[in-house]
Parts: sequence; structure tokens; C-alpha cells
Amino acid sequence: MKNIRLTYLLLLTGLALLWLIAETSLPGSHGFRALQLSMINLTGILAIGCMSSGIVIAVRPTSMERFLGGLDKMYRLHKWLGISALVLSTLHWLCAKSPSWLIGLGWMQRPLRERSLSPSVAPSAFVQILDAQHGLAKGIGEWTFYATVAIIVVALLKAFPYRHFFKTHRLLAVAYPLLAFHAVVLMKHGYWTTAIGPVITLLIFLAMMATSVSLLRRIGRTRQAAGHIEDLVHYREMRVLSIVIKLKDRWLGHAAGQFAFVTFDAHEGAHPFTISSAWHDDGKVRFHIKRIGDYTMQLPAVLKTGDRVSVEGPYGRFDFRSDKPRQIWIAGGIGITPFLARMQARERHSDKRAVDLFYSTNAMDDEFVREVSQLAMAANVRLHVLISGKDDRLTGQRVCEIVPDWMSSDVWFCGPASFGQNLRHGLVARGLAHEDFHQELFDMR
Repeated sequence: MKNIRLTYLLLLTGLALLWLIAETSLPGSHGFRALQLSMINLTGILAIGCMSSGIVIAVRPTSMERFLGGLDKMYRLHKWLGISALVLSTLHWLCAKSPSWLIGLGWMQRPLRERSLSPSVAPSAFVQILDAQHGLAKGIGEWTFYATVAIIVVALLKAFPYRHFFKTHRLLAVAYPLLAFHAVVLMKHGYWTTAIGPVITLLIFLAMMATSVSLLRRIGRTRQAAGHIEDLVHYREMRVLSIVIKLKDRWLGHAAGQFAFVTFDAHEGAHPFTISSAWHDDGKVRFHIKRIGDYTMQLPAVLKTGDRVSVEGPYGRFDFRSDKPRQIWIAGGIGITPFLARMQARERHSDKRAVDLFYSTNAMDDEFVREVSQLAMAANVRLHVLISGKDDRLTGQRVCEIVPDWMSSDVWFCGPASFGQNLRHGLVARGLAHEDFHQELFDMR
């Protein structure tokens, strides 16, 4: 999380500083109109910068995973950038519109147009071309802004079905070129000769490349493999469906703890699920999917062996790499999946590090828990099963009591965000370093 926060802050502060350098290097007046134009340009630059960066992340560039901590963290940054673009573009719109509203209400007098004191210079051909498009750029920008606000707001509504979210979110790739046109035409001409000009040009260029990938439906295409469902097991008590997929295309393999986007139905689109099997170079991957949403609730009834499936991945950096002599794993509910894969990997490739696995669940399925116990025994993992409502809630203090040498461990958590946050606070308060608590972000939307 530290790196995505750093990236987010560097982007915003960097663009703001470059704007400030450009603004102070240009001659101009200090009246109300000058201030209004400056704020319009600042909010516009920050908004297009956030939107451009968010669109680049949306096409899942694997080159960014290592620094940002995995695609789950990248999508969290994508969400922050989307919300920031929404807020900043709204402020941009208000800066442009509010003075005329206040004048119409009689709360403000129309400011006098100030004469420029700088010598008259014939505009370049580039500037003349931009000036000729002012009216068109303003109209396009305003109406595209309204549409974009609606799309982003809908995307933030959890009640909005994923299959519709998936389709409407793609419309941002259509809206972006129009907003980029608005930004290029209306940005203050003098900015193009300062550092902010090339930076905005680069961001827009990269985002335009990303929109092309999205519109041509090429996102993740090089990492997709076709296959079919080989086996299905439904753990009814836990509302979990185990799916084994046999891949017929080349699969690059995966590390325990990574996830993939799985498409069972082209109309529904791809959904991210953690891979619950280690890679044995046999063309098989396994997923444990909990019935928690409209789509996953119906999977046991509609899926059958032999169905064609597409798998895209692998992604993620929840890979258990560590220089610590021991590890503590904590799983909440279906968050057990990356640990199932890691225990299978340990069974085949011995790891001398001691491991304690805390598995907290609110539903018991004897068959599933027996499988987890057998796997833990084979992988030399000390298993602690906690049943919600029956056993005491797992806290940082309790973890420290059960694992006396916890200070020499790092912690790997996968489960509900609030559960992880409470554990992190409890363990850090007792001396665990922030960077020794690793957490996969469940919410990819």
C-alpha cells in the first residue's frame, strides 16, 4: 500500500508543481479573471492527469506490478485516481460555471476585461489551430463531462451488477479521447513551452494507447488461455464451489497466492478469483469460489464439467517471499484460497520455515476442513481453525499469545478488509513492522 500511496501523491504534487512553475513563468495580470483561468487550468491538468493514469492502469500492464505490489494494489490506485478525476473535473466545471451563476443571481458584478500589457505577438500556426477549435472543445468537454460523471458514480455503487459495470466502464475509453481533445485545445498556450506540456502530452499519449487496447478488446489477450471444466465439487455448508480447469493453451505457470480472471460466460465478462492450486506443470488450475454475489450464487446450478472457460493471468504479488525465519498466515472465510496453493507448493518443495495458519470461518464443512487439515499436515503447517460465533474472535493479542516468537515472523493475511485492518493495528501496536504485514485486497472494484 505504501508504494501506491507514494505514486498517487507524487502524481498530484508533481503535476501541481509543474503547473505552478508554468503559471509563474508567464506574464499576466492578477485580477479575478486571471485567478479564475488559473484555477480552471490547474483543476483541468490534475483531472486529465488522474484520468490518463487511471486508464493506463486499467489495461493491466504487468510491468507495473512489481513496484506497485500487484494488480490488486494497482486497481486500488485506479479507484483512487477515478474518484480524484471525478472530484477535480467537478471543481474544474464549477470554476468555469460558477461566476456566471453568481452574476445572474446579482451576487457578483461582471468583471471588466483586462487589457494585456505584454507586447502583441503573432500567434503560431499551432496556436491558431487550437484557437479555431475553442468552441467545439468547450461543448464536447462539457457534455462528455456529464456522461463521465454518470459512469464513474455508477461504478462506485456496489449494488450495480458487475456484468453491467463491466460494460459501462468500457465507455470511459470512448469518452477519454473527447476529454483529451478538450484538454489539449483549452490548456493555456504558454504551458506548452514549459515542462508541463511534454508531461501532459506523454500522459495523454499513453492513455490513448490504452484506450485503443480497451476498445479493441485486447486487455490481457497475451495472458489468456482457453480450457474446460474438468471437475466440480460443491461444499454446500460453506457455500463454496471448487472448480478444476484443464487448460489446452500454453499457460506460463503461476506462483502460489496469485489470481486470475476467469470467464465462464462471455456476456458476464471476466471475474477475478485467487488460484487455489500450486502449479504442477500439468495444465490444471483450481479455484474455490464462494457464493456471495448475484453471479457466483448461480454458478453451482449453471456450470457443468466440459464447459469451455477462459483464464487470464496470473497476476498479483501475494507470493509469500520473505527473509523471515517463520511466517504467520491468517485466512478469513474464502481467503483460505492462497494458503491452499502455498501448502501444496510446500508439500512438493520443502520449506524449513515454521508456519502457523489461522483459518477463521463462519461455516463448517467437515469434508472441506478435513482436506485443509490433511494439506496442512503434509505441508508441515500448524493449523488453527476458528469458528465465528463459537470461538473467540481472532485479535492481534491472541495471535501473539498463540505464537510466542511472533516478532521473528511476517504476517500474510487474506480475508475481509475490516478483519485485516483490526489485526494489522493490533500487531503493529505490539511492535510488528508495517512492511511485515502483507495483505491481499479482496475488493477489486
